[in-house]
Amino acid sequence: MPMITDNPLSILFVCYENICRSPMAEGVFRSRASMLGVEHCFQVSSAGTRCYQKGSSPDDRAVSAAAGYGIDISALQARCVEDLDLAAFDWIFAMDHENFEDIGRITGFGECPQVRLVMSFVPGRGQDAIHDPYYGTHRDFMRVMDDLFLASAHILCNLVGHVYE
Repeated sequence: MPMITDNPLSILFVCYENICRSPMAEGVFRSRASMLGVEHCFQVSSAGTRCYQKGSSPDDRAVSAAAGYGIDISALQARCVEDLDLAAFDWIFAMDHENFEDIGRITGFGECPQVRLVMSFVPGRGQDAIHDPYYGTHRDFMRVMDDLFLASAHILCNLVGHVYE
């Protein structure tokens, strides 16, 4: 049986203000990792490329959408990528192309960890963005949850092999 490494992979999910998509992604990824029994293999965080909402709780509609799947993200607080050492993360997953480009500007893509779109491991959808539901309806938030469940399944499928020796 393979041995699990002592150092969990650090994952960061990034959206615009860290009040909708990225906290939802953090919650979904944690939940899926737990269902697979590999939650101890990952340190999962989220942050925003803008700091306007720093310290805020997730949007109530994001909390409600996550709760619809049995996931509680209500205790999360918005953080800003500029306050983090991005080089400390093994993987950074951006929700859309603008977030991806913002991360590139912040890090210079020099010695930065693996940065990908969150859908990058999903066959046929690797360049798809997770659309911002902020100005949408509850249904838009639920679509985001569906996409994040799909993305998380494929991310886990690809990364679980990385945590074994």
